[in-house]
Amino acid sequence: MGKERERDVIIVGAGPAGATTAALLAQKGYDVLILDRHDFPRDKACGDGIPAGAIEIMLRLGMKDKIDKAVERGEFYRVNSVRILSPKGKMLRAPLTEGKEGGKSYVAPRLYFDAVIQEQAVESGAEFRKALVKEPLIEDGRVVGVQAQLNGDVKELRSKMVVGADGVTSAITRGLRPSEGQHTDVHRAVALRAYITDLEEIEREVEFYLYDEILPGYAWIFPAGNGKSNIGLGMRLDIFRKNNHNLKDMLQDFLDLPQIKPRLKRGGEIEGVKIWQLNFGSQKKLQHTFDGAILVGDAAGFINPLTGGGIHNALISANYAGQTINEALQKGDTSRESLKIYEKLCQDAMWKGMRRSFFIQRWLLRFPAIADVFFANAGEDGALAKTFLEKL
Repeated sequence: MGKERERDVIIVGAGPAGATTAALLAQKGYDVLILDRHDFPRDKACGDGIPAGAIEIMLRLGMKDKIDKAVERGEFYRVNSVRILSPKGKMLRAPLTEGKEGGKSYVAPRLYFDAVIQEQAVESGAEFRKALVKEPLIEDGRVVGVQAQLNGDVKELRSKMVVGADGVTSAITRGLRPSEGQHTDVHRAVALRAYITDLEEIEREVEFYLYDEILPGYAWIFPAGNGKSNIGLGMRLDIFRKNNHNLKDMLQDFLDLPQIKPRLKRGGEIEGVKIWQLNFGSQKKLQHTFDGAILVGDAAGFINPLTGGGIHNALISANYAGQTINEALQKGDTSRESLKIYEKLCQDAMWKGMRRSFFIQRWLLRFPAIADVFFANAGEDGALAKTFLEKL
């Protein structure tokens, strides 16, 4: 194979953030290369909740037909409401309303959801290649591409811009953020996801459970249709480590709760168990832009600290990344100074909600008993309800 040509943009990671950024830029005519360590479709550990706001962004990218077909195939399961149970069993229930542009909320396994956006990126003109990216390629303090393993060989792939969209364990983030600029355990979480096939579900309703042993985290049940539900739990990482918890034991304890156990038809048939970590968007002063590079989605750490939801924020950040990169390439200036507008756009769009969620999370940890009083008096317009409704 001959020498690789320089691309306009190399995007590392073909998940929702990376593929959305790729689709946006490819539709504008840029030469975009997407690199991912996996072929698609592929599974990814997640709660699978897709809020209406994320679907709205996909609709604007021209994915209506793909979404409709995924719904017809049963891959996207429409959900209409959410219920949240407090430690003493107080219930807060609220509808999941449609977005202004017709976006609806779904439960969609990432096996299907991510493939829809990745396919859109390729159809928009981006090139996809399976490759393991080792690190950013840096010359004179500037990112000029990546080092990646393709077909067993490590190659230098060059571009005018690099987008780090390779998730929580991002090689791009590790290579660019200084060690003191990484997430601390207070702003991280650990989660377990599984699929359960013998649980009596509440039709088209997602469930969140807050109880003493898991606060400031929660457990969830998200129906996926055809008698299958995504079930799991998450906890802030510092609390998890301090108490020496075991996530699989915690899942069994959740299934044994009196609200859940009677709904198990055959005792709880679990499959597809996966454990992963999350980085919250509530930590101050983290750098997301560099000379020649931008971080998006989970690689940047745009995960809601209360709900653990990251898909909507991933697409928001991708939208701003596409806009910022387009302007930078048009000006011929991809310096950090030129790209810093991206950090402001993301902060304006997400920071208030992140801090509110982190405040509620800390409040639930310090005063779990008061949560029951709060639930008894809070309506669907309250801060807690809004947070769960907006960021599944």
